[in-house]
Amino acid sequence: MKTILLLAGRSTRFWPLAEKTLFPVCGKTLLEHQISRLRSGGCDDLVLVGGEHNLQDAQLLYPDIPCVQQEDLQLGMRGALLSALPKLGTESVMIVSGNDVIHPDGYRALIKAASKKGVGGALLAQKTQRYFPGGYLTLDNGRITSIVEKPGEGKEPSDLVNIVAHIHNDPRALLDALHNIDKSKDDGYEQALQKLFDSHTYHAVAYEGEWQAVKYPWHLLSLLELLLEDCTKLFVHDTATVHPTAVIDGPVVLGEGVKVMPHATVRGPCTVGPNTVIANNALVRNSSIGSDCVIGYNTEVKGSVLHSHVWTHMTYIGDSVIGRNVSFGGGAVTANFRLDEQEVTSMVQGEQVQSGCTKLGAIIGNDCRLGIQVGISPGIKIGSGSFVSSGTMVTQDIPENQFVRMKDGKLHHLENRTAAPNPDEREKYKQDVTGGKQ
Repeated sequence: MKTILLLAGRSTRFWPLAEKTLFPVCGKTLLEHQISRLRSGGCDDLVLVGGEHNLQDAQLLYPDIPCVQQEDLQLGMRGALLSALPKLGTESVMIVSGNDVIHPDGYRALIKAASKKGVGGALLAQKTQRYFPGGYLTLDNGRITSIVEKPGEGKEPSDLVNIVAHIHNDPRALLDALHNIDKSKDDGYEQALQKLFDSHTYHAVAYEGEWQAVKYPWHLLSLLELLLEDCTKLFVHDTATVHPTAVIDGPVVLGEGVKVMPHATVRGPCTVGPNTVIANNALVRNSSIGSDCVIGYNTEVKGSVLHSHVWTHMTYIGDSVIGRNVSFGGGAVTANFRLDEQEVTSMVQGEQVQSGCTKLGAIIGNDCRLGIQVGISPGIKIGSGSFVSSGTMVTQDIPENQFVRMKDGKLHHLENRTAAPNPDEREKYKQDVTGGKQ
């Protein structure tokens, strides 16, 4: 059986962060976590379907896995399969979304169900206790008859929500169905599924294990909680150094070349990537810190995901996701809790979206600079390449490549004419922090 991992989406709802499948959490990219779980679940014959924007990077990570470039990204899942299926022959295929993280047991159960005699395929479905805005399966004696998208609370046809982990035992029938749909609509794969449900027997596989979809940037925080469950013991790389006065409390992973300086505390579960410095008096807890970061003096990082080359100084970062090559000036603070203690919302493509989080800090893109005493309201997003001037209170999302400042008590921004320095040029400043040695 071939397993097709779909990666070609452009991650537009993931803004201001870049390609979601390549964002690192707990020492690995989302793609690496996905492939590890697929292989553990018995899916060894993999094919990656990506786009021009991400396929080269995926191939660098996995040069041994065949890749197919999706020809028309506007066609979504249908386009991915139209590009991939003609190249894969006639054996069964499993189709898996690059956005959904589940336990390997789910894949094993799906394979078992689809291998039964007379079955055309099987779909994995989360067994839910409360309403979820997804696609619900309708069943007739265990056979799937349709998928009802977002039926509304109280109108659910079952308690099973579709997860994009589908096995098709006859890929030729799937390909035929994909060619014979109403092309004026954007649900081509769903239309093809309905044709197959009408002509073949598809079974639902009820799944009650872990499931984390990564659609919006704050979903990385939920993914962080899930992945930190696997961090169960202390690991300190041979080249990492921890000052005698520092505290390493609980299950913590300290990568190659990490330095933990005097009176710093790292409280697990927590992962710290290679060559990162946790400076004097810093507190890092329940977080994923990427490589080559400097968590500077008197900084607290709580429940957050930091990419690489993130620098701080007397900073509070709470329940936030920070991109690559971002610097925080002294006293910069990400607020993560509304005064009324209600759920934090966020604007996504012009629509106000409920985050599902009562605690949500900032989402900051790559190559940003924040001056001293910058404050950021809960749930605010800052686009890549933007600079925020000292003493600014950021209360609205900032587009990419802007220079932001306060004037007459109001927030103003204009095109940023300055680029963030290359992080490789900052090594001399790291030596200043560490004194060249622990």
